[in-house]
Amino acid sequence: MDERKPPSLEDLDARLRAARDRVDPRAAGRKAGDGEPMSGFGFAFRVGIELVAALAVGVGIGWLLDIWLGTKPWFLVVFFFLGAAAGILNVWRAVSGIGLGPGYRPVAEKDDDEMSGGR
Repeated sequence: MDERKPPSLEDLDARLRAARDRVDPRAAGRKAGDGEPMSGFGFAFRVGIELVAALAVGVGIGWLLDIWLGTKPWFLVVFFFLGAAAGILNVWRAVSGIGLGPGYRPVAEKDDDEMSGGR
């Protein structure tokens, strides 16, 4: 009888890690999905783009509604302020780290859910 044991999962993990290191040596020690941290300039560029994009979308929607309904400049003014509020909210989320990834919740909320049985 041939009673060979299948390779362990640790062995498979070690072989996969070695193969990844051969393909991309910089990836050694990184987990899947880990990206490089954003530089200060990159973060500032992201914040600026998010603020300007939210304003542009708000102004665009207001302008189109004004043309369509003939109510110049009321919708433009209203949606300018809504776009500005959305842009500021996006900047606040980016700066405070909210929305970094799917399923993101602060650690305190995760601990409370685990203690209450996930309810």
